[in-house]
Amino acid sequence: MPNVASFHDATTSQRRLSAKDSGVIVLNESRFDMKAVYVKRYGSPSDLQVGDVPTPALHDSRKHRANVLIRVHAAGLHVGDCFSVRGAPFVVRMETGWLRPTTGIPGYDFSGVVEEVGESADGFDVGDEVFGYCLGSCAEFVAVADDKLARKPQGLSFVEAAALPTSGLAALHALRDVANLQAGQSLLINGASGGVGTFAVQIAKAFGVEVTGICSGLNAALVQSLGADHVVDYNREDFTDAGQQFDCILDNVENRKLYEIRRALKPTGTLICNSGTGASGVAFWVRLLKPLIVSPFTTQRLCRYLSVPTRQDLEVLSEMVNDKKLKPVLSEVHTLDSVADALHMLESGRTVGKRVVRVIET
Repeated sequence: MPNVASFHDATTSQRRLSAKDSGVIVLNESRFDMKAVYVKRYGSPSDLQVGDVPTPALHDSRKHRANVLIRVHAAGLHVGDCFSVRGAPFVVRMETGWLRPTTGIPGYDFSGVVEEVGESADGFDVGDEVFGYCLGSCAEFVAVADDKLARKPQGLSFVEAAALPTSGLAALHALRDVANLQAGQSLLINGASGGVGTFAVQIAKAFGVEVTGICSGLNAALVQSLGADHVVDYNREDFTDAGQQFDCILDNVENRKLYEIRRALKPTGTLICNSGTGASGVAFWVRLLKPLIVSPFTTQRLCRYLSVPTRQDLEVLSEMVNDKKLKPVLSEVHTLDSVADALHMLESGRTVGKRVVRVIET
């Protein structure tokens, strides 16, 4: 692979090129290869291989905007990366490619340094330390839209910052936008020690909410250290049959029947279902749709939601980190060569906090 520094020196500091091609402004062309983890066809994480692939080109069009090139330092992983590698549930192919993977590179979350800026990009310069969201982050470079990007929080390493985007935003959007939680209300988090759960505990406490976390006894001390008011060991107590009811339940596991978990929800409470694992085929669609079908016939709100990353909300996370209200919990730091192992571990459902890939040593 050509030396990145020499490539940078060979062009201007801002490298703003433009050439119209069928209505799409191509801001740069792929000039050298990068190291990445990828699959050529949908399959198991074991099918992932490490090799050289073309660096992504910057584009600017209504359908596809990728106007900032990032030198990736670290990539965050979550269970959605397993879906993108397998192409299942089938609905994920709307983003990753119907018949074959569009890029085949897993990873949505990243942190790194701005390498190149397109003409339409706003608010970023070469050399800025950033974090954000873009499919294909398990690689040395990603081309990302400037509205899916924010400056890296002060005091966080690149590895820590890469853990923030997808899981942090999922927690923020669930509690702030879907549940509209207010100070003094009660929240139960099923899966409080996982990627979304660890962020949800902290965000809820920042909102002044009373938090009960469900996790194994092994992780109880961690969840309590994040601010949870109460921690329930699911091996010792059945939270659906304890007689207590909550204003909101964030269910990151969905390992209980709908009627069971509704017993722990107040008559006008909100249940937010947030797990895509544990079911396939018809069973997946039944589990996906059942809360939405039942919800109109009850006073309880039974919800699913789509967490859409924006620069504004990435900046909210960054501000919470800088204000010491939020911190990533890391399970293990991997290399590009061990991404397959990391994804298998995520599929097991036993990961505490976040798994992150260190792409380059810093």
